Amino acid sequence: MRISGLQKLTLLDFPEKVACTVFTFGCNFRCPFCHNSTLVVGEAPDAVTEEEFFRYLDKRQGVLDGVAITGGEPTLQPDLAAFIKKIKERGFAVKLDTNGARPEIVRDLIEKGLVDYFAMDIKNSPEKYDMTSGVRVDMDKIKETIALLIERAPDYEFRTTVVKGFHEKEDFLKIGELIAGAKKYFLQKFTDSGAILGTGVGPCTDEEMAEFCETIKKYVPLAAVRGK
Repeated sequence: MRISGLQKLTLLDFPEKVACTVFTFGCNFRCPFCHNSTLVVGEAPDAVTEEEFFRYLDKRQGVLDGVAITGGEPTLQPDLAAFIKKIKERGFAVKLDTNGARPEIVRDLIEKGLVDYFAMDIKNSPEKYDMTSGVRVDMDKIKETIALLIERAPDYEFRTTVVKGFHEKEDFLKIGELIAGAKKYFLQKFTDSGAILGTGVGPCTDEEMAEFCETIKKYVPLAAVRGK
């Protein structure tokens, strides 16, 4: 498992858990507003070896509840399931962040009972998915992952990073149709990390965020602006 970074303690990344966050290299999307762009296109030595990570985890028994795995796109890692299995064997819960482009991996993880909580990014309305992701996206695969999470995941959330110029009110009606019946959905305001892939992007106003949230509540009643 290629670990590009480790946040040793977080109370935010894994709902209701004290966790650490593992960052993985590589992504199959090129979102212009990605705040982890160095993980997407950069190539650097692993910040933490797998052995170092598990030594750290073993010392945190009774302190940490879980591990959040993010990226990049973790489902690109060929040894993801084996890595998660080692975490689960130590008694920790696992949260996985994904863009949903590889439903076969998500299905395998669900069937093996390896992930306790999934967080899937919904980039935009279907018509704007390619523009927002920066690549050609197979929407059938995105829809397949959405259905898998709604029907079979032990717990999950959908979320959208909201970016000025990419998202409008009408998009959230279409996102709502895409994830209708979902357990929960969060809107996250874009913030510029200083290392994004594109230029000329910015945040929406608080008023716009509130309007978008109200728009989608018709489809997902438990929708909220994260951080509010």
